[in-house]
Amino acid sequence: MFSWLDRISLRMIAIAAVLLGLAPVFPEPHLLEKLKMLVDGGLHKPIDIFDLFLHGSGVILLIIKLIRDGREVS
Repeated sequence: MFSWLDRISLRMIAIAAVLLGLAPVFPEPHLLEKLKMLVDGGLHKPIDIFDLFLHGSGVILLIIKLIRDGREVS
């Protein structure tokens, strides 16, 4: 199921996770902003939910890649 992920280097996924997670840097990274909204219960608009998935997808892929490679996530 994740054979396509095995063909992508860990370095490329890590770079994508950092870039997606921090973009845009000003005034606040979207991932951080959307996670705060999720904790506060203010994540209602479809665009906000999409932003959370978009900017969090790199981190999720990185975690899956690390688990598949047998590395510890820490």
